[in-house]
Amino acid sequence: MSVRELIVLGTASQVPTRHRNHNGYLLRWDNEGFLFDPGEGTQRQMLLAGVPVSTVTRLCLTHFHGDHCLGVPGVVQRLSLDGVQHPVHAHFPASGREYFARLHHACLFHDRADLRAEPVVDDGPVATDAFGVLEARALDHSVDAIGYRLVEPDARRFVPELLARFGVAGPMVRELNRSGSLQVGDRTVTVSDVSKLRRGQRFAFVMDTRLCDAVYALADGVDMLVIEATFLHADAELAARYGHLTARQAAQVAADCGIRRLVLTHFSQRYPDTEQHRDEAGAVFDGDLVIAEDLSRIPVPKRTPD
Repeated sequence: MSVRELIVLGTASQVPTRHRNHNGYLLRWDNEGFLFDPGEGTQRQMLLAGVPVSTVTRLCLTHFHGDHCLGVPGVVQRLSLDGVQHPVHAHFPASGREYFARLHHACLFHDRADLRAEPVVDDGPVATDAFGVLEARALDHSVDAIGYRLVEPDARRFVPELLARFGVAGPMVRELNRSGSLQVGDRTVTVSDVSKLRRGQRFAFVMDTRLCDAVYALADGVDMLVIEATFLHADAELAARYGHLTARQAAQVAADCGIRRLVLTHFSQRYPDTEQHRDEAGAVFDGDLVIAEDLSRIPVPKRTPD
């Protein structure tokens, strides 16, 4: 059975707290495991969450501030220690090639993992596979930073009533699916005649950034948006100065982009709790709002009914 869920490994920002580890987010998407922004302590958080490092197939870094990447050495070394056989593709801003190389070889270890560095140079697709398309866009932070968007291609679903109406049954269904059209008596039946379009699922990950066009492009129409809400609106000036979003801004993006599930995270240590983040976001976004907590599991919303 396919699983699509976000496993939250850490929700703090620059400074971890007693209850919040540095960043870390593992998106399980069928047979893929996208590990986003593993901060310090990610290896241990994965242990506590009950997910082996072998789950990871892609490592996606938004930028090279420590709270988003200092967990890379531990994860990479664990890949080797556990003898993970599949390749792990690493995506990150191209300007950070040197930083990634340092993280990869931060200390002595028996490097056996098949880690494939794939720097992101331009906006657009960075990987295409059975999961669909992984896209990236440059954000507006104090250093080079990118956000990610995962898009599953649309597909068609056969409708039993339409198959029966057009006289397509048994092995004919498989042949129609293979060839795209089929002669049934004196009529040519196409796939579109007996099926409905099923929209592919979509996911976006947006960290450290000011509001910019790329934020909206990444978030547009996704089923789940994971986005930073480092500051509250009362500290909007600080947020802009340091290249971050407020909870209100993140929620407004979700409202404008038709998000189904909004996940707020990356909270500054200046706030003792996140109740104000919830209130501030809820005043703008009336959809499914989740305030991320360490080690929580958040399912990607199920497909909407046809």
